[in-house]
Amino acid sequence: AVIVRSTLDDFEQATSSLREVVIPRLRQMPGLVSAQWVRLAEDSGASMVTFETREAAHAFTQMLQESPPPGVTVNSVEVGEVVERV
Repeated sequence: AVIVRSTLDDFEQATSSLREVVIPRLRQMPGLVSAQWVRLAEDSGASMVTFETREAAHAFTQMLQESPPPGVTVNSVEVGEVVERV
């Protein structure tokens, strides 16, 4: 899974970009299992995007680092193993 923590510089722009660009691109990525985005505060959020393989997760992190979504400052990106899922 990929855990991303972000600053929401422009919430409206960020959500628009999420719906119009990020999610359609993500749906085309091989191995996608699920994705969630959470607004933690007025100007911060986090997401968890789960993939079938570590390689697919790393491909997503590369895409995110090369082309961060408008309206968002990516503060951290971590890849970790999903131990359990409900």
